[in-house]
Amino acid sequence: MPSRIPVFDLDGTLIDSDEALVQPFLELGIAREDITFGLPAEQACVELGLSIDDYVRLYDEDVVQPFDGVEDLVGRLGRWAVCSNKHPKSAAGELARLGWRPEVALFTDAFEGRPKELGPVLELLDLGPDDVVFVGDTDHDRRCAEAVGAAFAWAAWNPRCAARSPEGIVLRRPSEVLELL
Repeated sequence: MPSRIPVFDLDGTLIDSDEALVQPFLELGIAREDITFGLPAEQACVELGLSIDDYVRLYDEDVVQPFDGVEDLVGRLGRWAVCSNKHPKSAAGELARLGWRPEVALFTDAFEGRPKELGPVLELLDLGPDDVVFVGDTDHDRRCAEAVGAAFAWAAWNPRCAARSPEGIVLRRPSEVLELL
């Protein structure tokens, strides 16, 4: 039986969604170089002067696919969770389309528009920080883990993450998550 439960960020970690996330901003007139990753969609829209409703309407959840090896990983997990800054409508649609059923899945609405936090996920799982490993692709993900004292691992199967040469636990393939449990 695993000693730790994985908690995953969604975008850029389990699913290759960078272009899907960028496309609505481009359609709404934002220059590619002004688009960043890791913020809650609502916060990014506010900072860019856009309507979240327009962004969500233009987001195509059907084009997003899991990174290679993620479906096999998810199929091998018992307990697992998702903690994401993603808008709940598109996140729930993607999880349903992929047939993924994490024990807990919290999105930006659970954090009242603030950036995600692992504390509420731990509460719902009835676990402490030593009982989980958070897997993500951004500095914000790393800070989420640090804020509660949980282990963190970089999802460097995402080329954007790997290009940053992150330090710490760096996973090159999704199957390596199993070694951390």
